[in-house]
Amino acid sequence: MIRAMSYTDGEAATFEEVTAAAEAPGTTWVWVNAADGDEAPDGDGAAPRERNADVGRVPQPTGDLAAVTERFDIHPLHVEDVLGDARPKSELLDEYAFLLVKSARFRVGETTFLEELRTRPVGVFVGDDWLVTVTTAGDDAVEAVWNRLAGADRRALARGADFAGYLVVDRIVDGYFRLLDELEDDIETVEERVVEAPDPNTLAAINELRRELLSVRRVVWPTRDAVNALSRGDADQIAEGTEKYYRDVYDHLVQVVELTETYRDLTAGARDIYLNTLSQSTNEVMRRLTVVATIVLPLTFVAGVFGMNFESMPELGWPYAYHATMLGMAGIALVLVAYFRREGWL
Repeated sequence: MIRAMSYTDGEAATFEEVTAAAEAPGTTWVWVNAADGDEAPDGDGAAPRERNADVGRVPQPTGDLAAVTERFDIHPLHVEDVLGDARPKSELLDEYAFLLVKSARFRVGETTFLEELRTRPVGVFVGDDWLVTVTTAGDDAVEAVWNRLAGADRRALARGADFAGYLVVDRIVDGYFRLLDELEDDIETVEERVVEAPDPNTLAAINELRRELLSVRRVVWPTRDAVNALSRGDADQIAEGTEKYYRDVYDHLVQVVELTETYRDLTAGARDIYLNTLSQSTNEVMRRLTVVATIVLPLTFVAGVFGMNFESMPELGWPYAYHATMLGMAGIALVLVAYFRREGWL
């Protein structure tokens, strides 16, 4: 699927053909969805790679994607990065600036009912007067920006392809904050469970949160570095007036990274509290068992002595020997119980 629009002299026009969009005057934005109709039922499309391709072979784009890459002279290795779901990165060329970012959201896993972080690569190619975005499936962030520029905010495209690219990247980064908001609620719930009623399920929830935060960290850290390359003035395609917008996105990513690290520390603290609580509970049980064993030990000794059945034991002939022995054993137990209560063990 391909969409194209161009903004000239206060008017925005849409095109169905790449050539017509590229030759149109003004700023042109072309959006290619490389899924080509092979989008998965859950909304996560797969990259259109050849199933029997040789190992190490660069996949060749086909259809609309091939026409776009040829018309705008986009390097096939950069297309491969998008289709191959590479880590976020940026590269600056004479012809265009390439930025690979990832939109992310939580979805229920295929093999588990727990939520997993699902990412979708978005390739942003910024030329002098054109912008090309390549996705491997429908993307809500790109869709929102597209509808904004095609609707009430058409003049935003007139500010240049670099500014339109900023809008796409900024929208994706805003989604990271929504992810962290969801994780923050889960962390607060887990912290309450750790204090009130810790159980093995609580530890499993803590570990799941740590895995999710690690997944978020793997996305936002390289994205921060990639966006920083476009905010320093190194890219010829990024106007000086637009660099401050990319610096603002970079600042947001720094904040996301800091929040991610803070939340990881919180989950580590919750795990330590859980383990300390578990250890304290175990110590309490062992202490009670020790008290019981200490009380029973002298009683067992007395019972063992009088159970040896020696004929010369004088106590065996005393009529009150049984009663005296039982009273003595009860007295020993009462003394030990009183002692342990005074020491705070009971």
